[in-house]
Amino acid sequence: MNGARPSVSGPRVPVIDLFAGPGGLGEGFSALEDDLFRIAISVEMEETAHETLRLRAFFRQFAVGFVPTTYYEYVRGEIPLSELQAKHPGEWEKASREAWRAELGVAKHSAVRDRVDEALGNECDTGEAVLIGGPPCQAYSLVGRSRMRRVQGAEFESDRRHFLYREYLKILADHAPAAFVLENVKGLLSSTHDGEQIFSQIRSDLRQPGRALSDFSPRHRNVEYTLFPLGEPKRPHLALGDEPAAEDFLLRTEELGLPQARHRVIIVGIRSDRVERARRAFGPLLKAAGGSTPLTKVLHGMPSLRSGLSRESDSDSAWEQTIRSAATRLLRSTRALTEGMADELERVRANVRTPVDKRGGRFVPTTRSAPLYEPSWFVDANLQGVLNHETRGHMRDDLTRYLFASTFGRAEKRSPQLADLPQGLLPRHENVQEALAGNLFSDRFRVQVAGRPSTTITSHISKDGHYYIHPDPLQCRSLTVREAARLQTFPDNYFFEGPRTKQYTQVGNAVPPLLARRVAEVVAKALGLLQCD
Repeated sequence: MNGARPSVSGPRVPVIDLFAGPGGLGEGFSALEDDLFRIAISVEMEETAHETLRLRAFFRQFAVGFVPTTYYEYVRGEIPLSELQAKHPGEWEKASREAWRAELGVAKHSAVRDRVDEALGNECDTGEAVLIGGPPCQAYSLVGRSRMRRVQGAEFESDRRHFLYREYLKILADHAPAAFVLENVKGLLSSTHDGEQIFSQIRSDLRQPGRALSDFSPRHRNVEYTLFPLGEPKRPHLALGDEPAAEDFLLRTEELGLPQARHRVIIVGIRSDRVERARRAFGPLLKAAGGSTPLTKVLHGMPSLRSGLSRESDSDSAWEQTIRSAATRLLRSTRALTEGMADELERVRANVRTPVDKRGGRFVPTTRSAPLYEPSWFVDANLQGVLNHETRGHMRDDLTRYLFASTFGRAEKRSPQLADLPQGLLPRHENVQEALAGNLFSDRFRVQVAGRPSTTITSHISKDGHYYIHPDPLQCRSLTVREAARLQTFPDNYFFEGPRTKQYTQVGNAVPPLLARRVAEVVAKALGLLQCD
């Protein structure tokens, strides 16, 4: 939109976002009604995630409905970034100050402290800020722990990522924000170090962050926090104030109505002088939504695309022939197919056609991209299409497996296990027999089943797409970055910078913004910014 724009009214509570990734947690806080929160500073170390974070910070410099046409021209690929910067130097400078590229734990804390002070400005000493974020999860995730122990052995125990949460403690002890939100993977609940439960230590340290930092001189040595879970309590009979169970801090997003089965630990801390008022806002805060949201409601409206052929010449006709041949091969398989699968394969063989938008791209023009779930959250009419919607190339054998998985999912309403695959489709991995015996990952080719929420979108989606097969056999492909972003509930005008692999990683590592917005609402009620229900 061109023309004069009104100034953006300043939100009342500044937010410090650590380990921000592409900004999903911050997006939820900044999107809460009435501009209650503003992102004062976000910190991220990875280059392309930081570029995404900075671009979104630029987007937020403008009032809703007054984002300049140059933003849309840039994300559509019509103008270079330099032109966007040149036309809006003031807003770009503010965005560049807000989104800081730095590696916490490596950068000197004095520099971090100074940058936070600068970002908070006159609010530095009021104690009204909110700290959000979560340390990198590789040292806590179940898959990450297994992989690192196999590869690194004893080095796993000394991995500094176990202790990056101490950088979080330093901000608490230095700036004493009124509240904090710490997010991490489910594996945090069971992770150990030197035989000790990490989660128990983290809870203890978060309650008294200044005292937990024996080798650090914070400004607020005695600041204290009370920790609140957001999930349904496992022991509802306990009186208010009793110690929550560790599992109470685990949120299951599919139970909250989000279109993804994502299980994450979220801890909300309220500073001791604000606790009595805050207690009225808790108990539990995020209640079950009364039903899950199937992924097809969120992917509705996305332009259909075909996959590509890798390690050979790719063309529309070659792809169509590949899919027809794959359907024929499966129909002739010695493995007995169910009637439903056979019908699906016949349908594919008869109807496979290259979609109008072929393999997509950075921008796919369309006026019919609205999902059936929260359309007002996702859709931006000024965008006039879909961003980051480009397919990967796959080898012929993998496309046959994808076709099998997607037709199996349609017919059987579940994703196949390796044992369900015909013998000729089993991958040539050394540990396939172990997987078939149920001792290892047995769902190497996982289709997203149409009538259910998606499985957890993780950074693994950047690897090969085998765990993220699209439910439509006629497209026979893995999810695009935009489809993964929708399942993560990023608005459609949220552009992910960098090469496609990096885009996938950003999306997989992020906090779903719609989950973050609901958490932000809880924090706003706890701080008296919104009325409790």
